[in-house]
Amino acid sequence: MIYKAVIFDLDGVICHTDEYHYRAWLKIADELGINFNEKINNLLRGVGRMQSLDIILELSDKELSDEEKKLYAEEKNSYYIKLLDDLTPADVEPDVFETLNMIRSRGIKMAIGSSSKNAKRILKKVGLIDFFDAISDGTNIIRTKPHPEVFLKASNYLGIKPKECIVVEDAQSGVEAAIAANMDCAAIGGAAGYSLASYSLKNLSDLLQYVL
Repeated sequence: MIYKAVIFDLDGVICHTDEYHYRAWLKIADELGINFNEKINNLLRGVGRMQSLDIILELSDKELSDEEKKLYAEEKNSYYIKLLDDLTPADVEPDVFETLNMIRSRGIKMAIGSSSKNAKRILKKVGLIDFFDAISDGTNIIRTKPHPEVFLKASNYLGIKPKECIVVEDAQSGVEAAIAANMDCAAIGGAAGYSLASYSLKNLSDLLQYVL
């Protein structure tokens, strides 16, 4: 398959800001008296902020009003943004820079497809904003993964057909979203062993054998 574009998830794929999400949700869970761990956190990968809070609440006997949910979600985001202040290009692995440079050198388009509303902020902090031809994120989608909207919008922004795009994801919900968008998907990190993925990556640079 010849791919004309690569659409990357952000957290856990391009940079490891997924750890910051974990720390922010852990703080909120502690305030609510809810047990929170890595296993629960994995259920939130690729999921929007309000939906993530609902998942956490469903695993406990805690009930909140819509207004209380909104306040806790905003508090989580504020704490997460504070953590992002410490981000620098040094937080991106050399393998990521090298992979993006190789793909760009071949004239293949690149986009971000992330549920995060902080995608542009993160990319600017780590010095990667100029690598991407389009950014589809939480600021311009209504439905989060596993719905394919974020990837379909990225494809549309690039002007490239979905079947000519490949997605790189670290969450099962993201793999399912890619499949629903009629795109191949290379899975990395926590999703690397997911049977529905087109390819399994140990390192991001492993992607090059499929796209170059």
